[in-house]
Amino acid sequence: MKQENTGRILRPLTILHSNDLHGDFLADEVDESLFGGISMLSGYVSKVRREAENVIYCIAGDMLQGSIIDSEFKGLSTIEIMNMLAPDIATIGNHEIDYGLAHLLFLERCAKFPIVNSNLYIKNPYTRLFKSHEVFEVDEMEILFIGITTEDIIRSIQNDILGSFVSLEDAAREVGIICNAYRDVDIDFTILLTHIGFEEDKKLAALLDPDWGVDLILGGHSHTILQQPEKVANILIAQAGVGTKQIGRFDIIVNTDTNNIHDFTWELIPIDSSHCPRDIEMEETIMEFKAKTDVKYDRVLCRLGRELTHPDRYQETELGNLIADILQEETGLDLFLVGSGSVRKELVSTLLKLSEFLEFFPYDDKLRQVKVTGAQLKRMLRFVFREEMFTCDHTEFYQLSAGIRVVFDRATREFVEFSLHGEPLDLDRLYAIGLQEFHFKNFEDFFGIPIDEVLANEKARVVGTSVHDILIEYLSCAQILNSGVTGRIEFKNRDCPCLNS
Repeated sequence: MKQENTGRILRPLTILHSNDLHGDFLADEVDESLFGGISMLSGYVSKVRREAENVIYCIAGDMLQGSIIDSEFKGLSTIEIMNMLAPDIATIGNHEIDYGLAHLLFLERCAKFPIVNSNLYIKNPYTRLFKSHEVFEVDEMEILFIGITTEDIIRSIQNDILGSFVSLEDAAREVGIICNAYRDVDIDFTILLTHIGFEEDKKLAALLDPDWGVDLILGGHSHTILQQPEKVANILIAQAGVGTKQIGRFDIIVNTDTNNIHDFTWELIPIDSSHCPRDIEMEETIMEFKAKTDVKYDRVLCRLGRELTHPDRYQETELGNLIADILQEETGLDLFLVGSGSVRKELVSTLLKLSEFLEFFPYDDKLRQVKVTGAQLKRMLRFVFREEMFTCDHTEFYQLSAGIRVVFDRATREFVEFSLHGEPLDLDRLYAIGLQEFHFKNFEDFFGIPIDEVLANEKARVVGTSVHDILIEYLSCAQILNSGVTGRIEFKNRDCPCLNS
C-alpha cells in the first residue's frame, strides 16, 4: 500500500471487523492445529492493536446464539466474553432479540462498548432505543459509525409500541439525516455497520447520496465470504463470513483533506495457531462457563449411524430431513415444514449429546397445525422458491418431511412434479401441515399468502408447546438413527453457486 509523504494529510487507519460470531467460542483442532475460537481471535486483535496505528475493531451483529454457553445464560456469558474481547463498537443483529427486547436492553447496559442501531424506536413519543451512531476521534480524525439492522428483528418483536424503518429507501434516508447533522463537523471517515445481508448492502450503497460521504459498509447476516471487497457507488462493502475462524482487516490511508480513502488493502485473515497468540485469561473465563454447562448438558441423547450434515440452508439436507421426519411422525400431520435456518451447524457427530443438539437446533418454539389446500401449498412453495432464493438473498427455505416429492424448474417457474405420499397433489384437498410458531406468525412474509386466507379453511391449532421437548424425548428413546438426502426437493436449471455448494 502506498504512503506518500504529504505531511499529516494522509493518515493510517486499521479497521478489524467480525460479524455473526454466534457464540463460536471454542477452537477446533484439525491435524494438531487450532482454528478459530475467541481466545485466538482476542489474541490476534490484541496483537494488531500493539503493532498497528489507529486500530478500530467492530462487530456487525449477531454476537448471540449458536452455543450452549450463550443460551444457558441468556447472553450474559456472551456479553462478559465480548467485554473481554473489547470491540470498539458493535451493532445488533436479528439474533440479539432472541431473548426478548427487554433482555436485549439489559444486555446493552451490561456491555462496556457502544452498541449502535438507528432502526428501532418507540412510536409515541418518538424515542430511539439505542444510540443511532457514534463518533470516534482517532489521531485527530473524526470517524462516524452508523448502525443498521435487518427487518427480521421486527418480525421477532411484533409489538405495536415499537417501530422501525425497514426498507432500504428509509435506511438510506436515515443515513442522510445523520450525516447531514454533522455538516458543520469535519467528519473524516464514515462507516455503516450493518446487519442486513451482502446483497442488501450493495443495494443500500447505490441509494446513498455521494455528498453524505459514506466510505465503507461493514456488514453481516448473510455469512458472506469474500475474496475482495465489493465497490458500489465508490463505497467499499465487506463482510467476514461467520464465526471466529476469520476476521476482516482493512489497512487504509485516509485523506483528511478530501475526507475519503486514498489507498487501502483488505484481507480475510484466518484465525489459527500459526500466527494468532492465545488469550489465556479469555480461555479460563470460557472454560468456567463450559464447566457449568457440562454438568447440565453433557449427556448422550442417542447415536447416529454416521455424521449428519447441513451444508447449505437452501437445499435438502440430512439434518433437516431428520428433524422434519421426527416432527411429522410425532404430530401425525400430512407434512411438516422446518425452517432451514433453525439448523445452525453444518455437521453433528455420531455420538449426539444434549449440548450438541441445543447448539445445532437452539430455538425452542410452539408447533402449529394449519390446513391448506393443495393449490395453496403449491403457491406457498412457489413463493419460497422465488428468484431471491436462487441468488442467495437470505430468504426463508424449508426442510420437508418424508413422503413429498417436489421438482421445480427455475427457468419456467413451474413445478415439473409435485406429489405427496405417492399420490399427485390434489389441488382441492385440505392437507394438515405443521410449522414452527415463528413461521406461523410470519406466514404472509414467508409464504406469500395472507394468513386469513389459510385460516378460512380451518382454525389453526397448537400441536406442541415445545419443539425441544418433542425432539429430545424422541432422540432419548432412539438407539441408532440415520438420515439422508432422498430427493424430496429437486431443482432444474438451478445454476446458482450457493445451491451447488
